[in-house]
Amino acid sequence: MDVTTLREYQHLSPFEIKDFLINAAKKVSRTSHKIFLNAGRGNPNWVATTPREGFFLLGQFAVLESKRVMNLPAGLGGMPKANGSAARLQDWLATQNQTPGAAFLAKAIPWTIMRFGFDADAFVHELTDSIIGDNYPVPDRILVHNEQIVHEYLQWAMCGNPRPVGKFDLFAVEGGTAAMCYLFKSLKANRLLNAGDTIALGTPIFTPYLEMPLLEDYQLNVVNITAHQENKFQWTEEDLKPLLDPKIKAFFLVNPGNPTAVALSAETIQRIGKIMQQRPDLIILTDDVYGTFVNDFRSLLGEFPRNTIGVYSYSKYFGCTGWRLGVIAVHENNIFDEKIANLPEATKLLLDKRYSTLTLEPRQLKFIDRVVADSRDVALNHTAGLSLPQQVMMTLFSISELIDEEKAYQKACINIVDQRVHLLSEGLGINPEIGPLFDRYYGLIDFEFWIRKYMGEELVTWMKVNVHPLDIVFKLAEDHGIVLLNGNGFEAPDWSARVSFANLEDEVYEDIGRAVRAVARGYWQQYQATLST
Repeated sequence: MDVTTLREYQHLSPFEIKDFLINAAKKVSRTSHKIFLNAGRGNPNWVATTPREGFFLLGQFAVLESKRVMNLPAGLGGMPKANGSAARLQDWLATQNQTPGAAFLAKAIPWTIMRFGFDADAFVHELTDSIIGDNYPVPDRILVHNEQIVHEYLQWAMCGNPRPVGKFDLFAVEGGTAAMCYLFKSLKANRLLNAGDTIALGTPIFTPYLEMPLLEDYQLNVVNITAHQENKFQWTEEDLKPLLDPKIKAFFLVNPGNPTAVALSAETIQRIGKIMQQRPDLIILTDDVYGTFVNDFRSLLGEFPRNTIGVYSYSKYFGCTGWRLGVIAVHENNIFDEKIANLPEATKLLLDKRYSTLTLEPRQLKFIDRVVADSRDVALNHTAGLSLPQQVMMTLFSISELIDEEKAYQKACINIVDQRVHLLSEGLGINPEIGPLFDRYYGLIDFEFWIRKYMGEELVTWMKVNVHPLDIVFKLAEDHGIVLLNGNGFEAPDWSARVSFANLEDEVYEDIGRAVRAVARGYWQQYQATLST
C-alpha cells in the first residue's frame, strides 16, 4: 500500500485499522493456500469449564426451587425461598454425583460457607434466586455474599502481599470496558476531573485510555509517562518526575501492560511510592486484567489503596469475554471521598442537587455509590447493577480459584501462552529473555530492533525514509493473511506490532514469526535493489 494512503490510516485507532487488515487477510486466504490468522484479538481460546459446569447445574436446581414454590401447567414457577435451601441443595447434589458440576458444587458451597462464615440458607438463596434472575440487584452495587467472595479473590488477583489493611467497596460491572466508561463519567460528574485538567497516562497503554480523555465529553490534557523498552518497560525516577507537577490530577495505567505484557517491578512500585509521598493527592486508576498471568503479582491497588481505583475483568483469565464480568474496587478509606468533601461550597450544592433523589444527605454518599448512580444517570439508580446471573458466574469463577490451593488452573493458563511465545520466537529466529514479570498474554514485536540486530543499521535508515510504519501490518495481512495490531496505536514504538498469544492454536505462532521475517526480507531486497541502480 502506498505511503500516502497509510498516512491517512495512521490517525485511526488500531482497532479500526484492524477491520481493514482483516478484509485484506481474508482476501488473500480466499485466493491462496494461506490460512487467515487474526492475532489482533485479545479474546482467549480457552474457557474455565469447572465453574461453568457448576453454574449450569446450579441453574437446574434453581428451577426446581422455583417449581417447589409454584408449578402451574402453563410453565409458571415461583420465586425460590431461602428457608431450608442449603439442605435441599446438599440432598439434591447427592443424587447428581455423576452429573458434570456436581462434585464442584458439593465441595465449593460448604467450603465457601465455612470460609466466610455465611448463613447457609442465605448464601444458597442468593445463588438460586440470582441465577433465576427474578429480582433486581439488591444491593445495586454488588450482592452481599458475592462482594465478600470477590473481595477475597481480588486480594489474590490484584493486591498481592502484604495485604492492604481494611476493605474495598466493590461495584460489579459489565466488564472492564464498562468500568472505564463509568469511572470517566463519574470522575467528571463529581468534579474530580474537569475539562482542561491534566492527567498522566502510563504508556504504552490500551488504546481507549489514549482516546477517551480527548473526547468532547471530557476534554482532558494528557501527559504521557513513557516506559521504554531499553528499561524493560519499567519507569525510571526520571520518567516519573512529571507526576510531581500538581497540575497532573490523575495517573492512569494498565498493569501488566497492554501491549507490553510486563508487570511493574517492586523497584518501580517503590519509585511510584516516592512520588506518592510528595503527591498524596494524586488519583491513580489501575487496570489489572492481566495480573493473574504473573506469579506473585502486585497491583498499585494493594500498595496505595487510599489513592487507587482498581479495575479488574474476569474475561481473559476465565475465557469469558461474552459474559461481561468486571469489578471496580475503591478502598473504604480513600482520597476520593475526601476530595469531594473539600470541594467549594458552590460545587457541593450542585452535587447535592444531582444526588438529592437518592438520599436525604447527599454529602454522605460515598464516591463508589456515586459511580453506581452515575452509571444509570442517577434517575435510574433504582435499576442499577450487574445482572444477577452474571454475578453468580462471577461468584463461581472466584470460588473456583480460591479453592485451587495448588493453582493448577493458573499454571495451565500460563503454560498455554508460554508455549506460544516460544513458538513465535522460533519462527522469528530469536531466543528472548522471558523474565518473571512478563505475562505472555501479548507480545510486542519491535520490528526496528529486530532489523537493526539481524540486518543492520543501514536497512533501518532506509526504511525510515522509504517505508511507513503501518506498512508492516498491511504486508502481513495482504501477503500472508495475518492480522497484528500496529504498536504505535498504543503509543508503543512506531515500528512495532502487537501479537496476541491468547486466541490462536499453538502451531500457527511459528508461522507468524516466519511471516514477520519474510516481510523483513522483502524490505532488504527493496533496499538492495536501490543500491544496484
